Amino acid sequence: MSETFPAGSAAPSGWLIDEAVRADAIAAHDIESLRDNDGLSRITDFAAALSAAPIALVSLVEECRQTFIARTGLDATETPRETSFCAFAMRGTEIMVVPDATRDPRFADNVLVTGEPHIRFYAGAPLVSDEGVPLGSLCVIDTVPRDGLTPLQRQGLSTLAEAVMARLRDSRDAAAWRATENASHRALAESDNRFRVLADAMPQMVWSTPPDGHNDYYNARWYEFTGMPEGSTDGEGWNRMFHPEDQARALETWRHSLVTGEPYQIEYRLRRADGAYRWTLGRALPLHDESGMIVRWFGTCTDIHEQKEASEEREVIAQELSHRIKNIFAVIAGLVGFAARTKPELASVAEDLRERITALGRAHDFVRPHSANSRPAASQNSLHGLLGELFRPYQSADLERITVGGVDVEIDDRSATPLALLFHELATNATKYGALVNDSGRIVLDVTASESGVVLRWAESGGPMVTSPEAMKGFGSQLMEMSAVRQLGGNIARDWHSDGLVVTIDVPSRAFSRR
Repeated sequence: MSETFPAGSAAPSGWLIDEAVRADAIAAHDIESLRDNDGLSRITDFAAALSAAPIALVSLVEECRQTFIARTGLDATETPRETSFCAFAMRGTEIMVVPDATRDPRFADNVLVTGEPHIRFYAGAPLVSDEGVPLGSLCVIDTVPRDGLTPLQRQGLSTLAEAVMARLRDSRDAAAWRATENASHRALAESDNRFRVLADAMPQMVWSTPPDGHNDYYNARWYEFTGMPEGSTDGEGWNRMFHPEDQARALETWRHSLVTGEPYQIEYRLRRADGAYRWTLGRALPLHDESGMIVRWFGTCTDIHEQKEASEEREVIAQELSHRIKNIFAVIAGLVGFAARTKPELASVAEDLRERITALGRAHDFVRPHSANSRPAASQNSLHGLLGELFRPYQSADLERITVGGVDVEIDDRSATPLALLFHELATNATKYGALVNDSGRIVLDVTASESGVVLRWAESGGPMVTSPEAMKGFGSQLMEMSAVRQLGGNIARDWHSDGLVVTIDVPSRAFSRR
């Protein structure tokens, strides 16, 4: 029987694939003995790292299914053949690249695109036997569209595909393997040598350790950067290359990963060959066997010195700019007060304006970039923290007049301003007409999650009896409407109970933070 190709595709000219021949070729490789093979798993781990992709697979395409004999980043061990990208890739002579599967008519309706794992980008190097029989593909997959592979990634994927085929050939016939043991060793050595050549071609420093964490491999870039003799940093000798202030922290972080199996990631200062220390990002991931035991760690060191310095410079500039903005709020409030003294008839209006400006200043000061010394005690992305700062002037020494409860919500600088104006207006009105007029009144602000977002319920009690006004046309009311409806995209409702005002504000979750 010859292969039938899915609608919308075509086999290469003159290439008619005999499925019986393919079935025999795949069966000869004893798929079950190859499944999750340590050597193949190392290749998929490296392919994923090389291509910066979350998923890498060695896929053998059978008559009714494709089987993943090695996989990184995917739990599934097989899928139906009709959903297979690799069935297309194995028929080519070059790497097949699909930048965005949703835009490719061959795959747009594929269940692996419309559902889990939501394939967008795919690149597959064909796995073809020495006899020219297509077996499957070594592929990398991403869940976001990409332009393609870099030349180095293409070369690396092709080299790794050759290494996969070398291992498939080694497993094809155990008896033949024993008879040609020396030749097989040479093929494996050649495969490992290709791995080392590829690692040496990478711009990052690459290293590897057995499960005990004692380094036994570094690529050429490590020795070039550090200027150390080969082998001199094996074991835990690498730690001597770190800045003295970073050594204990790095060793503790690494040992924690060894004990827990968690990914290793840390920033530290690494000594260059000329003696200068450079900020470096260290990362490592464990490789597990079929029983879940860690059999190997693979890591990289990336020079981030320029990025680190630029980030610190931006932080200093942001802090200085925010400090100046804070001073501007204070100057404006002072000017309003000065102007009011020259025109006593505007004193009440000026005082209201000055208090609103001060509330905005407090909101800005809460969310602005801070140094370690000036940072507020509460988390700067906390709604509860912002409200606590806004309500601080209204609290008494022995009694909490305004209580904030319920869930906390993440905020940012965009939402802080309308929230500050809204709740400053409510608190100010409470001091003039509501629960804060006397010493016994209380206000409870409860924050709850709803289907549409977040509900903030402001409930006053213990103050004078209140009645609904005939109209809500004052500047303060308009300001609250602008903050809640126009800027936060929510809605606001007022209930004038005899024992106190209740205001309910419903705000979409997305309005609180860009995240």
